[in-house]
Amino acid sequence: MEDFIAGKHSVLEALRSGRTINKIWIAENAQKQLTLPIIGEAKQHGIVVQFVDKRKLDQMTEGVQHQGVVAQVAAYDYVEVDDILARARDKQEQPFILILDEIEDPHNLGSILRTADCAGVHGVIIPKRRSVGLTATVSKTSAGAVEYVPVARVTNIAQTIESLKEQGVWVAGADVAANATVYQSDLRLPIALVIGNENKGMGRLVKEKCDFLLKLPMFGQINSLNASVAASVLMYEVVRQRTAAN
Repeated sequence: MEDFIAGKHSVLEALRSGRTINKIWIAENAQKQLTLPIIGEAKQHGIVVQFVDKRKLDQMTEGVQHQGVVAQVAAYDYVEVDDILARARDKQEQPFILILDEIEDPHNLGSILRTADCAGVHGVIIPKRRSVGLTATVSKTSAGAVEYVPVARVTNIAQTIESLKEQGVWVAGADVAANATVYQSDLRLPIALVIGNENKGMGRLVKEKCDFLLKLPMFGQINSLNASVAASVLMYEVVRQRTAAN
């Protein structure tokens, strides 16, 4: 199985991270300053670069903004949940995990992965069903972060939460009806944050499995944030508390 990734940042990060790339296509009229670093990296790795008409790239990426650069890559390798916990152990850090309960919008997933990389999250867990996977759009939106943040796909989120709890990880669910705000919650523990679906929030069973629920204080008329924005604020509150504690 193969996939296409598009855009200068996504392709460059894929090259630098050692991802298996089969071929790179560059639009004949693409800006030289955008493409020269990619051509240089591709040469070092012995990857074939072909110059083609921009319309061919449009067809390959089906509406994704490609900036004149497309790469054909082996499909993303998902990891196991144990690999995420091992990553935290290797870094000698308290586990910091993100669980996404049925996020459907690839732009949201891409943005969340981008922040997760910046915030030092050890890995992200998504369900196999009713959830977007690691697509070309996700890769593009993540600005290459998809190469560095391990993603595990699991059959059952509720069971995965149970397993994490057995291994000493506290599970905090983001829920608008929670009593406590994120600022009243201790997030310095080994933690997994659960972010629910864009419209429905967390599933009932997933919510029941959480150790505690938290919310972001809301003062406006709309009183709900985009899923990726909410996830970003929550992740950085974990970062703030952990760095303040040092």
